[in-house]
Amino acid sequence: MDNLLRSTDNKWFRHRLSVVTYFVTVAFALLFLRLFYLQIIEGTDYRQLSENNCIRSQNIEYSRGMLLDRNGVLLVDNRPSFNLSVVLSNAKPLELTITKLSKYINVPAEDLMQQVSGIKGISCYKPFVLKQDIGRDILAAIEAHKYDLPGISVDVQPKRFYMQGNRAAHLIGYLSEISANELKNEKYSENKPGEYIGKFGIEKTFEKYLTGKRGVRQVEVNAVGQVIRVLNTADAEAGDNIYLTIDERLQRKAEELLENKAGAVVAMEPYSGEILAMASSPSFDPNLFVSGMTHDEWNNLISHPQRPIENKAIMGTYPPASTYKIITALAALEEKIIDKNTTFYCPGYLAHGNRKYMCWKKGGHGRVNVVKALAESCDVFFYNIGQRLDIDKLERYAKSCGLGSSTGIDLEHEGSGLIPSSKWKKKRFGYSWSSGESLSAVIGQGYNLVTPIQLLVLISEIANGGNKIKPLVVKKIINPEGKVILESKPENLGRISASQSTIDIIREGLCDVVNKNYGTAYRSRIDGGIEMCGKTGTAQVVGRKKDESNYDKKIIPYLHKSHALFVCYSPAANPKIAVAVVIEHGEHGATTAAPIAKELIQTFLNPINEEDQTSSDEAVKYKQVYD
Repeated sequence: MDNLLRSTDNKWFRHRLSVVTYFVTVAFALLFLRLFYLQIIEGTDYRQLSENNCIRSQNIEYSRGMLLDRNGVLLVDNRPSFNLSVVLSNAKPLELTITKLSKYINVPAEDLMQQVSGIKGISCYKPFVLKQDIGRDILAAIEAHKYDLPGISVDVQPKRFYMQGNRAAHLIGYLSEISANELKNEKYSENKPGEYIGKFGIEKTFEKYLTGKRGVRQVEVNAVGQVIRVLNTADAEAGDNIYLTIDERLQRKAEELLENKAGAVVAMEPYSGEILAMASSPSFDPNLFVSGMTHDEWNNLISHPQRPIENKAIMGTYPPASTYKIITALAALEEKIIDKNTTFYCPGYLAHGNRKYMCWKKGGHGRVNVVKALAESCDVFFYNIGQRLDIDKLERYAKSCGLGSSTGIDLEHEGSGLIPSSKWKKKRFGYSWSSGESLSAVIGQGYNLVTPIQLLVLISEIANGGNKIKPLVVKKIINPEGKVILESKPENLGRISASQSTIDIIREGLCDVVNKNYGTAYRSRIDGGIEMCGKTGTAQVVGRKKDESNYDKKIIPYLHKSHALFVCYSPAANPKIAVAVVIEHGEHGATTAAPIAKELIQTFLNPINEEDQTSSDEAVKYKQVYD
């Protein structure tokens, strides 16, 4: 009996042991499978997650290339900017950290929490910028309390700094944050959201040279995200430095002469095409785009009636007025309609059809040839040419000289202007060209529209003997190691449709404009043996009725006043500089535009004096104000 009971107990015990062994085996099998899944299948991901808690990669921002003038005067540099960032995985407890932070940066905690809660698509292990370009006081406060602010850090980033404010702003351009559409463009494939890129001027055209290469460092951080040590570093590479063709001294003078005026002044070497100065007024401070401007500030810029954002030197289009008489004289001489000895009598008007076309000089100029007609800007002489010269031939000569099309300057948004023809009018209005319209066209009125840079190219062609030269804005580009990687050379685009004898006749007339007592710009002649040659122009903005010809000029509304133009070169024998000036609603080229060109040429040709040695001091002064 006892043996039977003992046998039964053993069977029961073995059965229970088998059950327990089965469950233990299953449990260990499941645990093994789970470990296998975590270690082998998901091991890489969890290993990376673990490393991210202690080892992180930080971007090292590059310094954008500097911009300098032709003589090495620094125009655009970079300054250190301190950005306040948060890493959400370390900033715990988040609300308490944000509350403490708000006291040091004077931003309500509610605003910061709203900013943080709006973060989407960014890893909690990556820094998110809360505030850019914090001041030194905030920086000191953050550094002093960094152990109370887990996950909060301050990163140093180079920031664009336009050292002389609005000087050459339209030529240099500005930076702004990259847009969502631009990020989709393959051209910006290496850019990231929040980065600043060139949006205008040189900054945009030469973006690929100015942009450097971002570096990276691998750092070890503690539980609150503070850096313990740097493990590896791949240094950033700075962008290339660009030497512009402009002369800072001449640029400064041009902008001083344009102060409180709307218009443009542009100067260049007539043989090389190098732009010496390019000023557009009113201007703007490019630093505003980098630092960020308010909605009201932006609206004020884009809605300003004098268009401060527009580079009027290349984008503004104006009737060429009497400066166009250079083209008319050239075409008439080349087509043998006149020669140097041909004269027409000017009684102060020309009867054509059923109306009188008036000369600017009411009493008339008497009998004049082409040289004196250019010097005195006699309208009637050119009306006579208009009666004899086909408009399509005039258009051909104008376009041969570069009017009516872009010059090819390395800046975006250049205007093309308009040189009319019979075909153009038929297509545009559905009507044939009338002979009366030719009389307006030959003196630069009617449908004619040109840009200041086109006028500059035209006067340079006369100055250099008939060669079309592409305007250049970059002299050379040097990489961070000091090697020249690009050096601009003059680009001769061919000759204009004019013989040397025709050009010589026109040059004689242009020199008389300034240097003969009957010339329209005689009051702007330069003493001291320096001859300036040029052509004045007064472009009507609105037509006037016959009974308004003698009304008090003081009551003319500003927007109804004529534009003032002047184109010139100097010295006469061996031209070194050509200048085009357009002053919006300046009324008379002789009294408003010509004196500006005179002063600019004197500044360029005269030796540097003590008064001109102020650019670096001004830059330092501006920097102090900006800081």
